[in-house]
Amino acid sequence: AFFFLFFLNQKKPLSSIIKEVCDGWSLANHDQFALQHADSSNFYITEKNRNEIKNGAILRLTTSPAQNAQQLHERIQSSSMDAKLEALKDLANYSRDVTFAQEFINLDGISLLTQMVESGTERYQKLQKIMKPCFGDMLSFTLTAFVELMDHGIVSWDTFSVAFIKKIASYVNKFASDISILQRSLAILESMVLNSHDLYQKVAQEITIGQLIPHLQGTDQEIQTYTIAVINALFLKAPDDKRQEMANILAQKQLRSIILTHVIRAQRAINNEMAHQLYVLQVLTFNLLEDRMMTKMDPQDQAQRDIIFELRRIAFDAESEPNNSSGSIEKRKSMYTRDYKKLGFINHVNPAMDFTQTPPGMLALDNMLYFAKHHQDAYIRIVLENSSREDKHECPFGRSSIELTKMLCEILKVGELRKLIC
Repeated sequence: AFFFLFFLNQKKPLSSIIKEVCDGWSLANHDQFALQHADSSNFYITEKNRNEIKNGAILRLTTSPAQNAQQLHERIQSSSMDAKLEALKDLANYSRDVTFAQEFINLDGISLLTQMVESGTERYQKLQKIMKPCFGDMLSFTLTAFVELMDHGIVSWDTFSVAFIKKIASYVNKFASDISILQRSLAILESMVLNSHDLYQKVAQEITIGQLIPHLQGTDQEIQTYTIAVINALFLKAPDDKRQEMANILAQKQLRSIILTHVIRAQRAINNEMAHQLYVLQVLTFNLLEDRMMTKMDPQDQAQRDIIFELRRIAFDAESEPNNSSGSIEKRKSMYTRDYKKLGFINHVNPAMDFTQTPPGMLALDNMLYFAKHHQDAYIRIVLENSSREDKHECPFGRSSIELTKMLCEILKVGELRKLIC
């Protein structure tokens, strides 16, 4: 290696500076060279970023982005497996640089990579048995280069074929043990879903929640993070009528329990990206409650009134008269009014009126019924204890539940999904 100490005049064109350096080392064709950071980034120096060069920075004279892109474009098509692997490794590294990326994309490099993914696995299927490590590395570098190139936002996501999507989706299961391939496949699926409505529909047909859930049960937090990111993306882009269906599937698959066990309570700290993805999942889940939160109770709807009757029945069944008991209508109305007062409703005669304010609307009644059914002993105890307290010490179940639901909706930002998307 040769070193050359010089003062980089920021007022001079970069091409003139490169020519001076080339002349100093008697190198012809200076237009085929470029300056590059000699640190781990290896980013090219351009007229746009030259002002970011710091005093004492070490630069490298190297082949120009166009030349480098052309050479790598040819090398990754080599018939030699070793040469191909080394070229893909270099491509994955250089693709982080937007200057190089633009040149490689101009050569239709994205199409070349997608073709390699679509057909490459079959082409080298026989070699997998004898060269499995080489094949795995080759696919990993190919996907890494693809992700880096697409991250620059130069190429639209709408251009990819169903065959390519099927391949990427298949890697989520086929290469589950290969962390690098799995991670990049999940990253590609997330980007597809978030950046294209058409691709969302295609990805949703190829990947299921059941295929994603096992990746949360491993020990690699990066894989867990990407898995939740894909779930979030599918959730976010799903039509309104499909979100509740998806939430039901997540509940059936015990997603909450899996996240608690393998992510939140795992013996390691949760990194910032994981914390963000968990927050997004929480917001998406809570926003399913918005419709109920903004739905007023219809006092004339018998099905809705039956929920209030059920609350009364659970609380006072032991001391109330049987349903078929004889007695005047006035006597029963009086008994119901007394019980509704004990339940803590504001309107003792027609408690349905307590649920006409939005928020919290019918969501408050949903929560009350859930508590009464799933925590029956605690529910009865709370109702009976409060019905015997003095007014100044009471904590009426009905009013408290409505206010608590309203407060939780505010704290948990139910209905603020648009702000999350923005």
